[in-house]
Amino acid sequence: MKRAVTRPMAGVAVLGAITLTLAACGGSGDSGSGSTSGTSDLSGSLAGAGATSQESAMEGWIAGFNDTNPDVIVSYDAVGSGGGREQFISGAVQFAGSDAALSAEELTSAQDRCSGDVAELPLYISPIAVIYNLPGVDVPHVQLSAETVAKMFSGAITNWNDPAIAAENPGATFPDLAVTPVHRSDDSGTTKNFTDYLAKASNGAWAYEADGEWPISGGQSGQGTQGLVDIVTAAEGAIGYADASRAGELGTAALKVGEEYVPYSAEAAAAVVDASPAAEGANETQLTIAIDRTTTAAGAYPLVLVSYSLACVTYDDAADAANVKAFLTYVASEDGQARAAEPDVAGSAPISADLRAKVQAVIDQISAA
Repeated sequence: MKRAVTRPMAGVAVLGAITLTLAACGGSGDSGSGSTSGTSDLSGSLAGAGATSQESAMEGWIAGFNDTNPDVIVSYDAVGSGGGREQFISGAVQFAGSDAALSAEELTSAQDRCSGDVAELPLYISPIAVIYNLPGVDVPHVQLSAETVAKMFSGAITNWNDPAIAAENPGATFPDLAVTPVHRSDDSGTTKNFTDYLAKASNGAWAYEADGEWPISGGQSGQGTQGLVDIVTAAEGAIGYADASRAGELGTAALKVGEEYVPYSAEAAAAVVDASPAAEGANETQLTIAIDRTTTAAGAYPLVLVSYSLACVTYDDAADAANVKAFLTYVASEDGQARAAEPDVAGSAPISADLRAKVQAVIDQISAA
């Protein structure tokens, strides 16, 4: 799942890179089957924005969609979940990616923009890796409980040779090296998922509620996923959190689940998602999920993000409705999910067949007013 490829910068550079590179490429047709035979009659521009966690998958989805829809120019501006939600609500983009569900206030605004129902579709599932830069420590994965991770990020544990870390890693030798926690500087769904995990699984070691904005002032921070990864890569002793597909060559922690330590994997992420209930407020078009952060199920990895695709159920423009419907159908298809799951694309966890059926039932409702 690890990628050592240099990623494009977020924001305008990403928008330009994805649009210009893939506009001439050839995804599924209007039917959304994911087939690469034939072409559709769809055309025009389709703009999206949002979660940086989806950036790698989005590149693959756009390329796959354009295989059979070469006349639709799809762009995705990886500005972060908060920025994506803002652009979607303002009407600047037709769809958005978000690592967190819409808040009650955002939902009201989104319903106003859409003149009705909003679709929140869980189409990207990925573990969040606790990443670190710790040369010379000869273990496949540093083993950490949620309590220890919380103390490292809150400042209660300040050195890698702390007894609490040593106790969880018998036989390993840790250097006398300061722990440098690194967080996201932007409003991030990854941050919200990470702080949700710490709040629910750390036995009270984390004193803050889940939030897309980092709750502790000061410290090292990076803009977007790549900004955070760059800082961790540059500083020995640094520890951070990022979509696992972006961990690159950095070390990644195995997290304590029950009495075992589980490294991240697509399979472990999918296991906890399938075992988690629907979120409060979920309905027929908002398929939001409440991840069980305290699971003790064998092989499950609780630090996972479910990233949503946001769309209107009804669009004012018929071309927008057709393009959004076709694109999301491809993303949800077996072909689309398999493409994102490829290790050299995003290494995500494909949604289950049952979840795909629920998602497609919502996508089938997308139409023009």
